[in-house]
Amino acid sequence: MNITQELGKKGADIAGITGHVIRNPECLPELIEGLKAPKGTLRYAFEKVLRQISEQRPDLVYPYFDVFVELLDHENSFLKWGAILTIANLTAADADRKFEKIFSKYFSPITGPVMVTASNIIGSSARIALNKPELTGRIVRRILKVENAEFIKKGSPSPECRNVALGQAVDTFNEIFHQIDNKKSILRFVARQVGNSRKSVSRKAEKFLIEHEA
Repeated sequence: MNITQELGKKGADIAGITGHVIRNPECLPELIEGLKAPKGTLRYAFEKVLRQISEQRPDLVYPYFDVFVELLDHENSFLKWGAILTIANLTAADADRKFEKIFSKYFSPITGPVMVTASNIIGSSARIALNKPELTGRIVRRILKVENAEFIKKGSPSPECRNVALGQAVDTFNEIFHQIDNKKSILRFVARQVGNSRKSVSRKAEKFLIEHEA
């Protein structure tokens, strides 16, 4: 299979190509090189395949961990967001504890200014905490900072963007609540979201408290 050619086709079978690469991991360098290209829309297809492989076989993509760390600073937001998700997947294979070395870098965008970046990090945090339970306390403290984050939309601070990120935080805390030591701080955080002006967040908070306060 010519992977680059197949991914260039309209309606490319991402899942099928992912399966092919998992069965033929010698194809991985081609995807990595394509991802690192300075420009081109095919990079997005390469990123999708690599992300799916990282979900199913993180051990295959782990040797390229540093490539995705570099993408955290990429000017292209879509590649940056994909790297955030892939790195979270790769923590399952992180025998060398590479993630711990980039911990601060990975979580720093939680306080703003881009809501989608912060939400992707918060949403990926549950997977990281489940893969690395010893980091749960540090991860929780980072996520709690979203309450004071400032996200910019059309040049101005957006409380509504912060509300979206707060809702993501409630979801993440729900996934890992069983392994959080300081549960009281989380319950207090979620209780404050009951009064959130975004109704979906308020409902999430109410449901969370009913489930976990008991």
